Amino acid sequence: MEDVLFNSFFKGKRVLVTGHTGFKGAWLALWLAQLGAKVTGYSLKPPTEPSMFEALGLEKHIEHVEGDVRDGRRLKEVFDKSSPQIAFHMAAQPLVLDSYDDPVGTIATNVMGTVNFLEACRKTPSLKSVVCITSDKCYENRENRRAFVETDPLGGRDPYSASKACAEIAVSAYRNSFFSKQGSAAVASTRAGNVIGGGDWAKNRLVCDCARFLSASKKIQVRRPNATRAWQHVLEPLSGYMLLSRRLYEQGKAFEGGWNFGPSSDATVETVVRKIIALWKSGSYAVAAGQDAHEAGFLNLDSSKARRELGWKACLDLDESLSMTVEWYKAFYCKEKQDALFGLSVAQISRYSAKAKAAWK
Repeated sequence: MEDVLFNSFFKGKRVLVTGHTGFKGAWLALWLAQLGAKVTGYSLKPPTEPSMFEALGLEKHIEHVEGDVRDGRRLKEVFDKSSPQIAFHMAAQPLVLDSYDDPVGTIATNVMGTVNFLEACRKTPSLKSVVCITSDKCYENRENRRAFVETDPLGGRDPYSASKACAEIAVSAYRNSFFSKQGSAAVASTRAGNVIGGGDWAKNRLVCDCARFLSASKKIQVRRPNATRAWQHVLEPLSGYMLLSRRLYEQGKAFEGGWNFGPSSDATVETVVRKIIALWKSGSYAVAAGQDAHEAGFLNLDSSKARRELGWKACLDLDESLSMTVEWYKAFYCKEKQDALFGLSVAQISRYSAKAKAAWK
């Protein structure tokens, strides 16, 4: 794949990605591998069946290591063996509703897993660039319908959101305590919105739930139709993470701290469902009885800092993002096209890269 966006920066670089068997992690590992990076992935087995990781056969394209980020010793062994120059931390328990069922496991993975990752990073001399991915839910949400900026207070009313706020605090503490020395790696954290795209099969996520229902010719069940979210295609924040990792690698401490990578607009749940049905060219939906009080009514991010200081900007509107997502799922659910999923995914990355290059000028 021609590298029109990063100018061969990642070619030959040793990159470690935790959580590479998850939805976002698999897309990141694929993109890096296609750019010629030597990718080592550390993660549990794929968290869903099916999964993006298995659908694309990514194990054949990277160094795949199974392990739990709660196992600090095992994680450090993988760092020692791979000697990464760049590290992305994406391993997490990523679901709000699951955090109510298993708050201890969620906090152990999202907080102590992050601490274990940072411990391994600070003891790896080869590292120059570290990016920890958290969530837009790390902010204290007062439902005031204002987009969050990086300096807003951290907080969380549910175990998942609280764990992400704690992870951010841990990253800041480690950066100030252990990565301030001359020659140490530069460390940043990132927050994205509601990420969509082909290959996500996590439960209780709107877009992949729509794909499941529509592929089975069933009526979509919608929770909180009026809830507003910052929907963005997975390649949008990933491009920001990768650009940030390059700036950290090349220019160091000037690009440390927290960064938002959100879309240019938001939309209600019902709007998204209607657009997906139109793209699928069939289907219907119904509003499920009751409202889930565990979920915030409004979430959005202000990405002015990334636009101003990194030159990054979101370049896909909601229609384009949903079109790419539906294209991927329809190929997956069409048995005659499943063998072409790897090529389709690479082609979507290429198309996105060309569009982003023009937008980032």
